[in-house]
Amino acid sequence: MATDRATVTYARRLAAEAVGTALLLATVIGSGIMGEKLASGNVAIALLANPLATGAALVALILTFGPISGAHFNPAVSLADAWQRGLPWRECLGYIAVQFLGAFIGVGAANFMFEKPLFFASHHARHGSAQLLSEFIATFGLLSVIWGCVRLRSTAVPFAVGAYITAAYWFSASTAFANPAVTVAS
Repeated sequence: MATDRATVTYARRLAAEAVGTALLLATVIGSGIMGEKLASGNVAIALLANPLATGAALVALILTFGPISGAHFNPAVSLADAWQRGLPWRECLGYIAVQFLGAFIGVGAANFMFEKPLFFASHHARHGSAQLLSEFIATFGLLSVIWGCVRLRSTAVPFAVGAYITAAYWFSASTAFANPAVTVAS
């Protein structure tokens, strides 16, 4: 049964954004941990596991939460949607706040599942102009994929986003967070 986003309460949309973002981050972090565990030091195999899980989860999460909240799970997507007048500006800050909250919950949950401290500084140094450029290109590409598909074939959005993020892990120096909530929480 399809849900008309306009008829869903703001609180329910915020809850969907928080839960969806938490599940996305649990996938990103959990599959990274599991990939490293199972790869026995083979970084390429670990890097392969992480985007495959993330891309698949994105498809499932967007299909699940898209009818409720739009399935942004990303402050950049929410800002772009507000700019395009798809999300009212008065709701945008709430979306962004729960996306960051959900991101931290997802990171904590993944770390807890793998018996790691709930929160700790990343062991992967990501800084400098190359990382910034990578994130800009990955985010620009993500927004391009979303808006291109929304305009031409909206049913393809979940699959296109999952495929793009899977690929972006490999073509960007930053492993393509393309999401400020992921960058901050992880």
